[in-house]
Amino acid sequence: SQVAKILRGKNKPSYTPHVDCGDYVIVVNADKVKLTGKKMTDKVYTRHTGYPGGQRFATPADYLAKKPTFLVEKAVKGMLPRTRLGAVLLKNLKVYAGAEHPHAAQNPKSIKLNEIK
Repeated sequence: SQVAKILRGKNKPSYTPHVDCGDYVIVVNADKVKLTGKKMTDKVYTRHTGYPGGQRFATPADYLAKKPTFLVEKAVKGMLPRTRLGAVLLKNLKVYAGAEHPHAAQNPKSIKLNEIK
C-alpha cells in the first residue's frame, strides 16, 4: 500500500487527485515476497482466455515459480485508480525479482517501507 501511495504522490504536499504527481518506484527482491496465513496455496487468481471454457485458475505459489514480479504488480495495480491515470501510474512501477536493477544511473533513493506513515 505504501508503494501505491508513493506512485500516486499522496506523500507530497502538492498532491492533486487528477494529476500524476507521484514518483517512479523500483521494487527489488519480489521473489522473496511472503503472504500471511494460507494465502500462498488457498488464494486463487482467475483469468479467462477469451474462448469458451477458457477460465484458468492459478495460486500465488504458481505465479511465484513462473513470474515472481506478478504478485507485486497485481497487488499495486489493485490499489490504483481504474482510469487512464491509473494506467499511466502503473508504468511508473518497476519490479525486479532479484536485488539487481538497471536504474543505478538515475540515483534512486532507498526507502524503508516500514518507516513511512
